[in-house]
Amino acid sequence: MIRDTYSPGPANVATVDKQGDNWTLVLVKQFRHSPDKVWDAITDPAQLREWAPFDANNNMGTEGAQVTLTTIGAPAEYAAETTVDQAEPPKLLAYKWGENAIRWELEPVGDGTRLTLWAKIPRPYIAMGAAGWHIAFDVLEKLLEGNPIGRITGPDAMKFEGWQRLNKEYSEQFGVKAPSW
Repeated sequence: MIRDTYSPGPANVATVDKQGDNWTLVLVKQFRHSPDKVWDAITDPAQLREWAPFDANNNMGTEGAQVTLTTIGAPAEYAAETTVDQAEPPKLLAYKWGENAIRWELEPVGDGTRLTLWAKIPRPYIAMGAAGWHIAFDVLEKLLEGNPIGRITGPDAMKFEGWQRLNKEYSEQFGVKAPSW
């Protein structure tokens, strides 16, 4: 599959856990690959460069690891120093990206893995985050299948027709106003 033919599916991988004004984006995706293979993809800097919305300067698979996460394609570069708070290979990874908590859980399901991501995102940006992570998970899936299409992040993602559709659909689902472009 080449990137030009990629089109994301329906807006059905993300929900929001609402605790008053504190909203957490929750994404769940099933992969046909082992937890070990998915773990490597979410912790190894070389693999993160293929799909994630950030670069990591260090492997994230060890509790206490010091890592700099740098946004990709953002209007202004944003680099955040973080410490991996929890790492239980291949089932749990937790850290902060800036002030926002990120938690990954991997569950074996048959021969595959159910990957759940919890990401604290400010409410005005929650649908945008859902659209971005949705696409990132699709790109991750292609990478794991051996058909990498290259990450789609930042302004490049926002120009992408699939991102615009997902942003609108998630905005409606979450009851937030989609930004006008």
